[in-house]
Amino acid sequence: MGVVQSVLNEGFPPKSRFEPERDIPDLTGQVIIVTGGYNGIGLHTVRALLNKNAKVYIAGRSKEKGDQALETLKNERGRNQARFLKLDLASLGSVQNAASEFMRQETQLHVLFNNAGVMIPPIKEVTADGYDLQFGTNVLGHFYFTKLLLPVLLATAKSSPTGKVRVINLSSIAQRFGGLQFATLKDSPERKKMTTAKLYIQSKFGIAVFSRQLAKRYGDQGIVSIALNPGNLKTELSRHSSPFEIFVVPFFHAPRLGALTQLWAGTAEETLQYNGEFLIPWARKGKVQEKATDERVGDHLWDWLEEQVKDIPRAKT
Repeated sequence: MGVVQSVLNEGFPPKSRFEPERDIPDLTGQVIIVTGGYNGIGLHTVRALLNKNAKVYIAGRSKEKGDQALETLKNERGRNQARFLKLDLASLGSVQNAASEFMRQETQLHVLFNNAGVMIPPIKEVTADGYDLQFGTNVLGHFYFTKLLLPVLLATAKSSPTGKVRVINLSSIAQRFGGLQFATLKDSPERKKMTTAKLYIQSKFGIAVFSRQLAKRYGDQGIVSIALNPGNLKTELSRHSSPFEIFVVPFFHAPRLGALTQLWAGTAEETLQYNGEFLIPWARKGKVQEKATDERVGDHLWDWLEEQVKDIPRAKT
């Protein structure tokens, strides 16, 4: 399938055959983290998981937004099974603290939804550690969070009836146009020559590559790592987009639909067999672009990510 066909196929998907209320099994006893779970796709994902009795942590940098989401969910359900976990993916120290706090409270983690992200911020914005804000948040932050949570993920897989746990990574149709320019991942003259849109595309490509590498390296220990395109959606993620958005908004879908594919990835029995795969709207198996399957690219990115998170100082709480 060519790029144009893929864009049309993913941008105008058929009606989903997966319905969360009907098809998600009972999740009693499962502990789940959703990064960025207090708005957009994340909040819809949290809501569906709570409806099936999961214990869900909403991980995000804004406690105010987290508390608002918890209150909304409590009012809807009459009780509150969600918890807030402070996590700023743009600060490696904060990521370290968040993982430590979670493991202080929990001994199991069945599903990690790496859902949060930033899209097309001003080019001047970088992370607390000097990385491009989009790559630092969308890829490096989630890589480090996942790495730190591997002990609890692997322990949970060993005790699980299926022998598996899941890491679900939110990519985009943008990955189809991406590649990696390592000189632009940190703030640099090369990075400033790129547009913020190209940096966004690069980050979504990076997520797809990271997801495949995680599957390759830990699949035999019970990690099921899946990347996906949630669909073309109208969410807060696009708050920095250009005026061009006015013309494409009619083709955007509601955020609740964007949750379908990652809920399918994170809960369906079928998708336990999809380690290393790429999913597309709505709840369908697709293919990642060919460059993302290049093992040399994958190994280079993994080695680079590992190098960045050595000896991270603990952030102040």
